[in-house]
Amino acid sequence: MSLWLAAAAWGIEACVGWPDRLYRRISHPVVWIGALIAALDARWNRSGDSATRRVLLGAACTVTVVGVCTAIAWAITRLLPDTLPGVAIEALLASALIASRSLYTHVKAVADPLVAGDTPAARRAVAMIVGRDPDALDEAGVSRAALESLAENASDGVVAPVLFAALFGLPGIAAYKAINTLDSMIGHRTERHLLFGRVAARLDDVVNLVPARLTALLLVLAGGTAVSPSPLRSDARAHRSPNAGWPEGAMAQALAVRLSGPRRYAGASADAVADTRAHAAAVADEPWLNASAADPLGTDVRRGLRLYVRTLALGGALLAVLAMLVHV
Repeated sequence: MSLWLAAAAWGIEACVGWPDRLYRRISHPVVWIGALIAALDARWNRSGDSATRRVLLGAACTVTVVGVCTAIAWAITRLLPDTLPGVAIEALLASALIASRSLYTHVKAVADPLVAGDTPAARRAVAMIVGRDPDALDEAGVSRAALESLAENASDGVVAPVLFAALFGLPGIAAYKAINTLDSMIGHRTERHLLFGRVAARLDDVVNLVPARLTALLLVLAGGTAVSPSPLRSDARAHRSPNAGWPEGAMAQALAVRLSGPRRYAGASADAVADTRAHAAAVADEPWLNASAADPLGTDVRRGLRLYVRTLALGGALLAVLAMLVHV
């Protein structure tokens, strides 16, 4: 039943998303998870503690958040009747933890002003989905940021939660979303979270190993162009993340553009960047993906969105076929 649950949840989210009226009334499950993480971070993450204690308390935070989310989801599945209405309710709840529609909307909000030549508006839109300094980005920088976010979040926000829903039902997708939200909030290499978020970051790396590579495969197949496995593998391994380089590299090759590269993050002043002592904290000197290709432009972001839609259509079709085959 989990395969059909995942397919139904994905279909609901793709068609409806999370309506603004509902968000204004009750917010969103990810916001609730984030509030729990923030509360534990404020209470347990103390700079005066020893390194070992901070790592252990961070691990306790991770276990608590994942445990609470999984337990609530499991309790809901036990309370719902094992009937079509019960499955429909479960699918509706699971759909809130998939982000295919919202990801498309956010990236389209970057592509449209870019194509229209309104780079300032595109910078404001891209600042909603990436952490780098938008004022330091030209058209190519904004385009790279949007495409990298589209590729990485196609894995983290769509393929991975759908996969965990297919394997483990509502508790599975809830556990995955808790882990992914933990990583996004405390899994940073900053002074505050390097120790406290270590377990969360490592756990997120583990659970995304398969989804990232599956997303890359789907992007390659949906792209319909020849992608060289060896350069893709080399680019992915050179990436700062053990997982994000796979979908980003696949997106770069499918669109014949280069992605990643050095970037400055928000809050880092030009003076700080000029200071070699602060350079490492201000600028991420990332390697290029598909380095020999040209920089992307706004039209390439639109091409990336079309590739994203084809990729999700392919993934959805494969999931539906698998569900039918399993239940024949």
